[in-house]
Amino acid sequence: MTLGQAKLAGMLLASVIAGAFAAPVLAETGEAEEATVMTMDAPKSGWFFVRGGWGSNGSSIFDSATGKMVGMIATGRDSDLGIDPAGKAYYVAETIWSKGNRGTRQDMVSVYDAKTLKLLTEIPTPGRLVIGGLKTNFVITDDGKTAYDYNFDPASSVNVIDLVKRKFVRAIELPGCANIIPNPGVGFSSLCADGTLATVAIKGSTQEITRTEPFFDAAADPIFSNFAYDRKKKQAVFLTYTGLISVASIGAKPTIGAPFSIQQAAGLRVADTKPLDINWYPGGMQVMALHRPTATLYVLMHKGEYWSPKESAEEIWAVDLATKKVTKRFPIKDGGGNIEITQDDAAMIMVTDNKNNARVIDSKTGEIKHTIENAGGGHITVVEPM
Repeated sequence: MTLGQAKLAGMLLASVIAGAFAAPVLAETGEAEEATVMTMDAPKSGWFFVRGGWGSNGSSIFDSATGKMVGMIATGRDSDLGIDPAGKAYYVAETIWSKGNRGTRQDMVSVYDAKTLKLLTEIPTPGRLVIGGLKTNFVITDDGKTAYDYNFDPASSVNVIDLVKRKFVRAIELPGCANIIPNPGVGFSSLCADGTLATVAIKGSTQEITRTEPFFDAAADPIFSNFAYDRKKKQAVFLTYTGLISVASIGAKPTIGAPFSIQQAAGLRVADTKPLDINWYPGGMQVMALHRPTATLYVLMHKGEYWSPKESAEEIWAVDLATKKVTKRFPIKDGGGNIEITQDDAAMIMVTDNKNNARVIDSKTGEIKHTIENAGGGHITVVEPM
């Protein structure tokens, strides 16, 4: 190639590149481009809200019918998500630092519009427990007017937040207790290390704290923190590490029913705490999901020995709480550590594994309907019936 040919080729290449990055020609339509903001539907009963886990800044929203992602809510690493019962907002209890992992600490409840996911406001709080993975740290009351946010600064307490006036009200000290349960018309209840269930009756600027008799041994056979609560029936369902299931009626004076063994409900021998004794045990970070309309509890189960509460699941067991019988057992491919179920008639199960992948499973047949890569490794939330 001669020098003249090289210069000509260079000019042609420059012309092509310039054309590729030129502004679009609008002469044909005569219309300028306009920026638009897409909007979402209000939270649906068929949606899963999946925490991204470590290294992720959001909770992804998936439609169980299609397996497609429909949006993402900004939730930091150690934040907690709450859904407005009226479907108008998402609440995120979170802690941030001015320099990422250091600097000035700020604790708050951030309020996002449910349709646009736009930040509406921030409600400063004096502190909160900085830990992820628990659905029971941050709860919204049935009427959507109040939030309870668990705190540990420096002792166990619960922050009361007015969501109507959007302001922090006060902190209620609750020594030795954690994990919050809404208690409509009363205040809230909480599990305690002495094996009791504490109830905080809020009366204006004062409160009265009462406790049940001990019903579990927190040292020998603890209860999984991510328990389930049925707002319509006002019942909490607890599961211990050995697989004992208890149903509590929540009110001014909660009552706890006699526990029954999930293994015995499946026709197997009761599990125990003896070393090297192999049996089926529950395990995972979010180990169970309650389908409230049918009172069916779905539990992640694995075969092993006691004190393996984080072991990946091999099967899902469906427990009819009315008959206290295991009605179905589904094998899980590639394990699972978090489980939740939609509260509609479709009753679709989502299970996520330690590789952040998810499967959407038909609870009636055990068939995998959708497989979602990189869905998230954190806990899963669904819209609860009121």
